[in-house]
Amino acid sequence: MAGGNAMSRYARQICLPDVGETGQEAIRAAQVLVVGAGGLGAPVLQYLVGAGVGRITVVDGDTVSLSNLHRQTLFREADIGRSKARVAVDTLAALNAACDITVQSTPLDPANAPALVRGSTLVLDCADSFAVSYTLSDACRAADVPLISASVLGFSGYAGGFCGTAPSLRAVFPDLPDRAATCATAGVMGPVVGLVGAAQAQMALGCLIGQTPSPLGQVISFDMHGFRSGGFRFDTAPESAPDLVFIAQSQITPSDYVVELRDVTEAAQPVVRHAQRLTVNDFKAGSPVPDTPTRAVFACASGLRAWQAAQHLRSYWDGEISLIAMGTTQPDERHST
Repeated sequence: MAGGNAMSRYARQICLPDVGETGQEAIRAAQVLVVGAGGLGAPVLQYLVGAGVGRITVVDGDTVSLSNLHRQTLFREADIGRSKARVAVDTLAALNAACDITVQSTPLDPANAPALVRGSTLVLDCADSFAVSYTLSDACRAADVPLISASVLGFSGYAGGFCGTAPSLRAVFPDLPDRAATCATAGVMGPVVGLVGAAQAQMALGCLIGQTPSPLGQVISFDMHGFRSGGFRFDTAPESAPDLVFIAQSQITPSDYVVELRDVTEAAQPVVRHAQRLTVNDFKAGSPVPDTPTRAVFACASGLRAWQAAQHLRSYWDGEISLIAMGTTQPDERHST
């Protein structure tokens, strides 16, 4: 019988005192947004669908490539070139037909994030992109929606529960890293991605069933090079209004002072026609000054150089500053200050 009896399907988790029928109903009633269907998204989606989450929206604008297959276990060789989100949904539908899964095969950005977050019971950040993480943290904080975010690189990673009843990701990680290493540039072990994704899924389910202590306000870390794990709580981390926020390319206005930090080898065309091509070091020197009260907008691939240039500009200019991450991070986008 397709689907089978719900009590039989979920019997092994319903029998847990922390779950029971009440917890299972909370899982079934949930509307979960999952951003990223790759390495982290694979275990997250499979465990959430297997657990009986009622409705899931999957957001991923990427396509499957050969280099994904060692860690992104929802995909097969025959899927190369196909939309990750659509392949994921096809696979997950065969796991649990009772789960209503919808797809958005375009990337999440600051323009569409608020609408996607609104109405969600819970959001999972599986994109492993700091621009997406900060964008989701801002949107979840504004909507009072819990966010379970994770990141993996090399042999290490972490998962954490932010927003909702806990401080935001910005409160815990107020600054971007010094360099934008990625799985493509620095490498990653497939099982470590699976481990962190599984922890992320458990934190999500713990949030849905009201587990105590709450996964919100908790970071769990894994170091599989030294075979160690750790973590900390951050319930009292101070919250402050974000100064530098990410925006979408579509949110640029003609009056903005726009700086394109990618050179012509990275982007033949700047983010908008009226953008100036400058470097982080130009702002380190303190020479470019926007016309007040113009908004300054910095664009680069990952958002890191935009953040660095904005920090330098902020040291001598107090106007509004926004950042844009255009994607396609170049190898080893190093700290240039």
